[in-house]
Amino acid sequence: MMSGEEEAPTPQQEPEQVTKTDEPPPAAAAAEEEEKAKPASGSGSPASAEEEKPITYRALVLTGYGGCDKIKLQVKSMKKASLKAGEVLVRVKACGLNFAELLGKQGLYELLPSPPVTLGMEGSGVIEAVAEDVTDRKVGDRVIAMNRHGMWQELAVVPANRTFPIPDGMSFEEAAALPINYMTAYMMLFEMANLRPGKSVLIHMAAGGVGIAATQLCQTVQDVTIFGTASASKHETISQGGVTHPIDYRTKDYVTEVRKISPKGVDIVLDPLGGADTQKGFGLLKPLGMLIVFGAANCVTGQKKNLLAMAKTWYNQLTLNTLKLMQTNKAISGFHLGYIRDEELFERTLVKLLELYQQGKIKPHIDSRYHFEEVSLKKYSCRNCLACQHLNAQVTLNLFFFIAVELSLLKGTHHFCSSISSIWVSTESDFLLLSLCTTKVKKNSNSRRKVK
Repeated sequence: MMSGEEEAPTPQQEPEQVTKTDEPPPAAAAAEEEEKAKPASGSGSPASAEEEKPITYRALVLTGYGGCDKIKLQVKSMKKASLKAGEVLVRVKACGLNFAELLGKQGLYELLPSPPVTLGMEGSGVIEAVAEDVTDRKVGDRVIAMNRHGMWQELAVVPANRTFPIPDGMSFEEAAALPINYMTAYMMLFEMANLRPGKSVLIHMAAGGVGIAATQLCQTVQDVTIFGTASASKHETISQGGVTHPIDYRTKDYVTEVRKISPKGVDIVLDPLGGADTQKGFGLLKPLGMLIVFGAANCVTGQKKNLLAMAKTWYNQLTLNTLKLMQTNKAISGFHLGYIRDEELFERTLVKLLELYQQGKIKPHIDSRYHFEEVSLKKYSCRNCLACQHLNAQVTLNLFFFIAVELSLLKGTHHFCSSISSIWVSTESDFLLLSLCTTKVKKNSNSRRKVK
């Protein structure tokens, strides 16, 4: 890549997956060389020529829906002077992998454009250029950057209002690991659930990115009891992190375990699972309690789309009416950070989180790091295939170029899918889901139906 004093990588250093884009044909290349050889005159000053000179950079591109083999490392180019109003150019040093990217890889995330597309919603780096109308950011600023996609690359153009100064003492990796997970946890706990002293919270996937963030944020409020589900191997870690009562969901019924300690239930349930777990969460709420659904991780059981898991999750989803809510005095909320359009809320939340970081009250956990090349070569997938293991942990792409996994503590799937009845799955997902919508599959094993 070419920018400032940095040199573009030599061809022999590029991985096999790298494919150069936008290269001119030989004739055009020769003409271009001829044009360069001509002396500059008039407006063609060396400075303007330098501005129009294309910059090359590497990007991890999702080339199609499926497994890790669909993510390719490619070389792209852009014009440095192509910034629009309100934009900045960021040299990315670290970027994040979230559960939304895993859904997007399988074609299950509606906000992600169709392949080919560069993934990544969060990152950190140094500003290399700003649009003429941008006055509150300057070249050289260390910033956290957010966008709907496109952060898994060395250079990213992002809106200036989605960049935030990195505090002194915060690493690029920590800066990249903070935004999505901590903003999600903060908005759910404080904007929605109004967490107050003396309350109790059930956090599913407590060893994951949002789970760690929610646990740390709960500790900023006095006398909050935290129940956390995780496999037994993570209990020491989440206990040290602040979980009051760790529960092994693999060997025990978490509903029973919560009731043993708190017979009345809990005040807040954070549910990233969906399906039957949403029903259990609603049942665990105390009167005036709130269930917040912010995911459907039960749909994801491997690298590729699992239609049976999707069908099972859909079939077991919670259904009730407003009268039921009135009679139980309970509340249900849904949360999706991707659909938050309030820029003031975004800024206020992230500024507050950075204050908490500086006060030492929250700190992202970085477990491991991977070079960009390792991501494209899938070296990380065998040990930490977060898709295969319900990647509920946040991952950061550490762009010197690493992909750093924030808490990739998961060693197996959170829940395995069992058949809801005898279902013959069509290869067309739309047909399967349509069939399930029009055919009632009874839970009674004596009256099973086959959906063809």
